[in-house]
Amino acid sequence: MNPEQKALELGLTFPDVPKGYLNLCIRSGDWLLTSGHVSNLKGKLGKDMTVEQGYQAAKECAVKILQSVHHSFGTLNGLRVLKLLGCVNSTLEFTDQHLVVNGASDLLHQIFGKDGDGYHARSALGFAQLPTGAAVEVEAIFEIVK
Repeated sequence: MNPEQKALELGLTFPDVPKGYLNLCIRSGDWLLTSGHVSNLKGKLGKDMTVEQGYQAAKECAVKILQSVHHSFGTLNGLRVLKLLGCVNSTLEFTDQHLVVNGASDLLHQIFGKDGDGYHARSALGFAQLPTGAAVEVEAIFEIVK
């Protein structure tokens, strides 16, 4: 089963993404680079929400990224996930940012394969605040494989 079929099987949809202030996914040569995509869930990890809630927020960010990539490239097929940057709105004492960002990584592993095109590099960082008070923001880099 190809990545697009796996995504659809998982219930992902690919609605039109309206043009906004910034380009949500831009192509440069054989790379697709996304803007940061924020969760609808607001709040601070270590204070307002659990790691599991943060995990779901990061997964939501990955869904939004895939929708932007699909809108830009037309398919999820023929892509390799290279890098994720996960930003977690968290207290100074919170140290499980990596567990939160696993929500995004795990979804990409499901769709592209953990041992294949979904095996990616990643950074998971804590931030004092994110735009709109979002719990999580994730950006990604994909390679178009030929």
